[in-house]
Amino acid sequence: MGTEFTFSSRRSPVVCLHGCVASSQPLASTVGLDVLKRGGNAADAAVAIAAALAVTEPCSTGIGGDAFCLFYNGNTGEIRGINGSGRSPQAQTLDFLERRGYTAEAPPSAFDALNITVPGAPACWCDTVELFGSQKLTLQDVLNGAVELAEVGFPVAEVTAHHWANWVAALQDSGKDLGEDLLIGGHAPKCGQVFKNTALAQTLKDIGENGKPAFYQGRVAQAIVDVINQNGGVMTLDDLISHNSEVITPISTEYKGVRLWELPPNSQGLAALLLLNILENFPQLKAVGHNSSDYIHVLVEAVRLALTDTLRYLGDPDHVNIPLETLLDKSYSHQRAQDISMNRAMEHVEPGPVTGSDTVYFCVIDSQGNACSFVNSTYMGFGTGLVPKGCGFSLQNRGASFSLCRDHVNCIAGGKRPYHTIIPALLTDSETSLKNPQLLAVLGVMGAFMQPQGHIQVLLNMMEFGMNPQQALDAPRVFVQYDHKADQWLINLEEGINQEVAEELRRRGHKVNWPVTGHQRSQFGRGQIITVGDWWNPSVTQADCPSRVLWAGSDPRADGCAQGY
Repeated sequence: MGTEFTFSSRRSPVVCLHGCVASSQPLASTVGLDVLKRGGNAADAAVAIAAALAVTEPCSTGIGGDAFCLFYNGNTGEIRGINGSGRSPQAQTLDFLERRGYTAEAPPSAFDALNITVPGAPACWCDTVELFGSQKLTLQDVLNGAVELAEVGFPVAEVTAHHWANWVAALQDSGKDLGEDLLIGGHAPKCGQVFKNTALAQTLKDIGENGKPAFYQGRVAQAIVDVINQNGGVMTLDDLISHNSEVITPISTEYKGVRLWELPPNSQGLAALLLLNILENFPQLKAVGHNSSDYIHVLVEAVRLALTDTLRYLGDPDHVNIPLETLLDKSYSHQRAQDISMNRAMEHVEPGPVTGSDTVYFCVIDSQGNACSFVNSTYMGFGTGLVPKGCGFSLQNRGASFSLCRDHVNCIAGGKRPYHTIIPALLTDSETSLKNPQLLAVLGVMGAFMQPQGHIQVLLNMMEFGMNPQQALDAPRVFVQYDHKADQWLINLEEGINQEVAEELRRRGHKVNWPVTGHQRSQFGRGQIITVGDWWNPSVTQADCPSRVLWAGSDPRADGCAQGY
């Protein structure tokens, strides 16, 4: 495969009539499609895919991590969400960490057992099937495809093999051993090598038969607590038993006739909405041209403003007051947009005055018009790399997102959820009523702080530049990141963006990294999109096509595909 990893082929959007799935692994997409064909709905298929990805892409996701779900009900138009993020152990207070010698300047290593928060994914899967599922399939039926992949084995895909090896190396560098469950003879599996995980197959079977208690009580729970305590963590059985998902009302904003739906804090969905609200103040985006220096300059400055506000104000709403209404008010974003000058990068970005990860993303639309937008993550690769004995999965390190600054909204506390990067999204028509809006798309782009930036870039690719869902994912992306060590913002530009654009951005005062090629492209995230109809096509009037054709795309930066029937 080499380091080249060039994007040399093209792919058509997948078009179909009845049901459609899109994920980062073809085997997982197939499992989801099977569930739809057996009478399951979008929620059933999403959980089937989540479980299949936990088997086939354990270096990005798994039952030792967290999950978030957005569900659109095709009958009623109602949109609901599940926050499946876990909390820190009750004993893990700032005082406790300070007594162990940790500070904001010197926190625990990202892979430390102290960064394990309660895995929320298994509860989220069970709740998604129970609350939103078709009720025609049992949880066991839904998880069967994943169980079979784990028992029989599957050949490891190309991009996954690369990341698997990289994360194993990162864990070994930090003095960790991933254990036998997730390796073959002590090594990461190679592309095309068949990998089995019988321990995970058994854990998934147990969850299928007994639901949440199979994970949060008994054998698995005891194994989780044991491995954490052996490695210096403080999670207890009570922390696991008391875990619950939260059913939530999504937040949204309107942009040029569409409404983008995201999950509220502690998820960073707010960042995507703030970003879209700021960009609404620049009506010339389409005219300046896709990925032109003017376009990227405005996008970058808007990202800097939106992320600065999100990092300042976002935490666990059960622990802090978050001024959501003020932040999402259009007048607030209008005021923020005034800080952007077209010919020069902003010197310093301060949070606005307010009164008051690695991951997998996938989506499903079924034949009844239900849609499920779902994201599942162990944060950094295998998370902490700690594997509970005989369970077949690693435990996440989402707690690395907490702050150790005492007065910060996202400061560590016992039983608290951290700032969460993972966000699924939905798009509806804003002309219809808020009560039962018409579904236009399910979409998402995984990848830590890239996620809100990715949502907006692929959305604008379709809305402003008329790209189909596959083209919108194929197009070169921009990733804005804050480099804490250098105390500056860095603009990463993917291969395919012109050199003159990179030079012009430098002239305006941006620190630019160009071109980003090969496997370094993984920083731009990996997205999936399914749309209802081709509303993004500028040459189509909706009168032309009343038929309900589904269009889908899958990111070339991953191994996956969209499939439909």
